[in-house]
Amino acid sequence: MGGIWIFADTRGQTLELLNVGHRLAADRKLNLSAFLLNDPDGAGDCISRGADEVLLLPALADDQSLEAFLPVLVEEAKKSDPDMFLFAATARGKELAARVAVHLETGLCSSCTALTYDPERKAVVMERLAHGGAAVQKVVCRTRPVMATIPPGAFEPAEAVEGRSGRTRELPAPPPSRLKVLERKIKAREAQDIGEARVVVSVGRGFEKKEDLAMARELAAALGGEIGCTRPLSEEMHWLPEEACIGLSGAQVKPDLYMGVGVSGQIQHVTGIRNARVICAVNKDENAPIFSVADFGIVGDLYDVVPKLIQKLKQM
Repeated sequence: MGGIWIFADTRGQTLELLNVGHRLAADRKLNLSAFLLNDPDGAGDCISRGADEVLLLPALADDQSLEAFLPVLVEEAKKSDPDMFLFAATARGKELAARVAVHLETGLCSSCTALTYDPERKAVVMERLAHGGAAVQKVVCRTRPVMATIPPGAFEPAEAVEGRSGRTRELPAPPPSRLKVLERKIKAREAQDIGEARVVVSVGRGFEKKEDLAMARELAAALGGEIGCTRPLSEEMHWLPEEACIGLSGAQVKPDLYMGVGVSGQIQHVTGIRNARVICAVNKDENAPIFSVADFGIVGDLYDVVPKLIQKLKQM
């Protein structure tokens, strides 16, 4: 049967994968199938956004994890032989994708930021960041199905098209798993989800003490945004929670406006802001790497510049 399959934890992530999946399917005239977990009401939405088939997975028992669907996914893949299988690169999605790849004896390209079909090679070329974000690695998988994980937020949700038709199919419940969930504890978030923020003010080592972050918070409030940081401020100094960290091993943000204040701009951090629409920087070092990627830059002491920016914004 072939085709392209997508699997994500949530409907929102599914709609993002439908964007890239529909494009790849159209290039090769393949069917596009989307798995939905306990969300039958979302089938029509997925079909309107590019899915030709929606495969409905039943709700899991309270003592089961997402991994319980492994035998169901593997059995379906062996029967239908998909050309490509895309997963959202969440913590649960990455683990499940790796297990599926092992059972199907195929490769898995993790954290892809771009996928294009090369008609000359007759293969999908997958791109991922390498060497701490300093390089882009291009990968071609020669086994079947081609498998990849895609970070949430890497693509915009697919747009709905009226009049599209498709089919839905219910998949069986997974067999009893030897792995049981004994207890679930919700981790309290200490910061807002900066991945969804339209304005992000990020702070770096240029701040001399934790109390001075009040300036950055005031600037973010004046701009209607959220505050983020580089890894040293969250991991080493513990001035901000880990959810606020932006970079290769932190959040990937794509705001309309990113403002780096006292941020040097090392490649590990810049990797997390490369999709920002406008990048501004304030740093007293005119040779700071952040200026090489900034659309606008102010060379100056943040303790002098930030209060003036706040004052001007409040006058607007």
